[in-house]
Amino acid sequence: MHYYKKLFIFILLILIFTGCSQSYEKNSNTIISTKDSMPILELTTPSNLNSKETTEELKVAFIADQGINENAKKVLQLIKNEKTDMVIHTGDFGCCNSIIKYLFGRESYIGTALDWDAQITNILGSNFPYFGTIGNHDGGNWATYQKLLQQRVDNNLDITCVGNLGIKSSCNYKGLFFLLSGAGEIGNNHDSYINDALEKNDSIWKICSWHKNQKEMQIAGKKDEVGWEPYEECRKGGAIIATGHSHTYSRTKTLTNTITQEVHLEWNQPNEIKISKETENQKGSTFVFVSAIGGESIRAQERCKPITYPYGCNNEWAKIYTSNQNAKPGALFIIFHIDGDPTKAKGYFKNIDNEIIDEFIIYNYNK
Repeated sequence: MHYYKKLFIFILLILIFTGCSQSYEKNSNTIISTKDSMPILELTTPSNLNSKETTEELKVAFIADQGINENAKKVLQLIKNEKTDMVIHTGDFGCCNSIIKYLFGRESYIGTALDWDAQITNILGSNFPYFGTIGNHDGGNWATYQKLLQQRVDNNLDITCVGNLGIKSSCNYKGLFFLLSGAGEIGNNHDSYINDALEKNDSIWKICSWHKNQKEMQIAGKKDEVGWEPYEECRKGGAIIATGHSHTYSRTKTLTNTITQEVHLEWNQPNEIKISKETENQKGSTFVFVSAIGGESIRAQERCKPITYPYGCNNEWAKIYTSNQNAKPGALFIIFHIDGDPTKAKGYFKNIDNEIIDEFIIYNYNK
């Protein structure tokens, strides 16, 4: 009887929710349908994606697995307080309704895309540069999410994006070149797209971003869901790799092979990272991070124990922050072009209690 009572409440809530969301979106000034299909939007804005150097002290926040909730709002407020210039959100936007979790003991990704966008607008503003990649819980509303993200591109003359936004797209904002990919989630040939985009671009700082993980590139309970090709193309192309999905924060040391988690022999310290393209004379090097505690549930460390540094596996992890470490929601911030040096950057993870959990310096040899 208890189960059926919960089921009745669930159905009633869905009916109310659907009616309200349809009414809200019909009366909104934004003409967007709630009956979303998978993406068809193609960005064809012609522009120069090669700005070479970023503007000085360009600050980027990386989050994922956000939801529409109080913790998500606190993370957005943190991003505002840190005077951030832009956000790269690696999937799962308005996810995880807490009522559904209460009723059935599990997460459910229910919410309108307009509610999610309003949450951002109320804190960061309607024209704030906010970029995203499709996550595994975004598909049902993806067409609306994509249009809302496209509006932010259109509202900012400093942004250039080409391709299928959030799935197979290349962007440049203030000299930062970044790929927003659906690798592991939707589409195919992502590795060849990444290879081509990175090969043609000579910006100093490049970022690859997508939602899902390979098992060895996260420390929770995720399986192989992307394939190694996108990771390796980004490493060879001298690009930082940003992911989400696992509801944890973790960051590797400098890697010269993501498949084997090979740590650079010389750049093997946890707080100094080397970024470089692969050439005939040297292996490409990069680091991989999961920044996926943007507001929703935080999960446990299941791999590479112990839970304190130095961690297990191949000694590839520089920092791990999960429920085992009493983690709180937060964001990874990277400031590019620091100390007057266009090839130098600083990263730090800060939680909503303003505690700095992780700090590191990145040196870029792509110039």
